[in-house]
Amino acid sequence: MRIVVLGGGFAGMETVRVLERRLRDRPDVELLLISDRNYLLFTPLLPQVASSMVEPRHIVQPLRDIRGSGRFRFRRDTVTDIDFAGRRVIMTEGVERYDRLVVAMGSVVPSFGVPGVEEHALGYKWLEDGIVLRDHILDAAEHADHEPDPAARRRMLTVCVVGGGYTGVELIAELQDFFQRYIVPRYRGIDPGDYRLLLVEAGHEILRGVHPTLAERARRKLGREGIEIRTDTRVTRVLPGAVEVAGGEQVPVGLTIWAAGVTGHPALAHFPVERDRLGRLVTRPTMQLKDHPEVYGAGDAVTVEGNPTASIPIIPAALAHGRLAAENILAELEGRPLGTIDFAPQGMLVSLGERDAVVEVFGLRLSGYFAWLFWNALHLWKLVGFRKQLQVALDWGMAQFFPRDSSIMRRVSRCPVCAHHTPYRERDAA
Repeated sequence: MRIVVLGGGFAGMETVRVLERRLRDRPDVELLLISDRNYLLFTPLLPQVASSMVEPRHIVQPLRDIRGSGRFRFRRDTVTDIDFAGRRVIMTEGVERYDRLVVAMGSVVPSFGVPGVEEHALGYKWLEDGIVLRDHILDAAEHADHEPDPAARRRMLTVCVVGGGYTGVELIAELQDFFQRYIVPRYRGIDPGDYRLLLVEAGHEILRGVHPTLAERARRKLGREGIEIRTDTRVTRVLPGAVEVAGGEQVPVGLTIWAAGVTGHPALAHFPVERDRLGRLVTRPTMQLKDHPEVYGAGDAVTVEGNPTASIPIIPAALAHGRLAAENILAELEGRPLGTIDFAPQGMLVSLGERDAVVEVFGLRLSGYFAWLFWNALHLWKLVGFRKQLQVALDWGMAQFFPRDSSIMRRVSRCPVCAHHTPYRERDAA
């Protein structure tokens, strides 16, 4: 028996964890994990990478370190297709056969067909996105620091985040902290009125799915910080140096960040199976694909037929999918009936920057400083490994007493998403 798991995110790693523990005494079962990244990214802390609150390497854990003395194999490769008839996974550098397969390849941020997103906006999904965004903001600040024209300076320092969900709200709150607490005090040519943060949401409200009282509390807090929030505003085009919204209005911006929803991994589009309108694989409540019971799905890559609550693309749902997929594979091996998904969110947590958050857990709603402490404690506890917990805790502690790191990690060349001057590489070469 050969079990192959595709994807090293939360769903894939939870599947492997359960199978590894329960199949410890089954040498006849081989377990293989395939992922195009060799680390697990703790995505809830990704916005803090952009604001230099945490060090990028502190929120990733190498998959081989997580494995430790476990016996499952790991292969770093890119999946391009699946041969369901031949039970083979086709990758860039080879082929692997399977008897049971779990597809947990995650999702990507969709462009929804909006022109200019791919060319002129930064996505915000992976670790490198956080590093790139941080470097772009610092590079813009370096140019704005000696820009004599106030209008040009303000445009350079205008950041537009498209998408008012969890990621967009937490990201723009972190950027507000970064500008207010670090950039303005240390760049003498930049005043508090020189930067502008804009959050654009196509729906009627931000933080859909959050209790209305807490969502409104979050909106008021962001507004007091000077963040502009525009709901019922659909972006129709992204230009170099502007975003165009419905009605034809063009809003001048220095940088556009696209954080509008999720869609299935691009590789899923090649699979000859049923998908929903977002490109996610449709599974039965047992997490099996409808036409291929030997294949299971988990995480953001799938939607459970007839159960939208269990299909929400959040980490707890991904963990529940992964556990059930593993348990049902074990049930097949042992001749037991399969279980069905029984998941409902137990709460929500949204950081609103340093010292503020909104939290709802088991019907209890909190906001403010104590909610922020709870947010920090819970995410610290959920980090994989004591070493990472210690590193992030030290990052948070150091940020209270010392300036955040402002060194640009990447050498910035001319970039199509930025509206400021020609960056250093070309200017130095001139």
